[in-house]
Amino acid sequence: MKAVVITNNLKVKQKYDKEYDVEFVDGSLLDVLITVRDRIHEGHKLLTHPLTGSVKPNETPYKSVLISCDKGDLDLDSLLMISSNIETAQKFINIKKPIEWKEKILADFMEIDLDLINSGIESMQQ
Repeated sequence: MKAVVITNNLKVKQKYDKEYDVEFVDGSLLDVLITVRDRIHEGHKLLTHPLTGSVKPNETPYKSVLISCDKGDLDLDSLLMISSNIETAQKFINIKKPIEWKEKILADFMEIDLDLINSGIESMQQ
């Protein structure tokens, strides 16, 4: 199944740019989620959970999400999930503002996000 990868993680973009349609978001985790919501409004469906992993939305700056290439009617399940995830992310961010991490830690967060999206892609291909 073909998919669109929406990400703000340059490592994900570099790894999958030739294989998948990668939409790079030059912004925050919340910006990625909002972009995903906008694509769902256009008729795409979620293929991976927007808040995978155990890292809270206010702890990591990176997020990658898979959505369908094909567009159809508005998928209410996808819309409800992304809307709920945006609310959750906003709640965490309002409780505790994201930390400005050092470069080494940012690189670690990029790897975590890359591993998570790798798992999603592998699951999708089975």
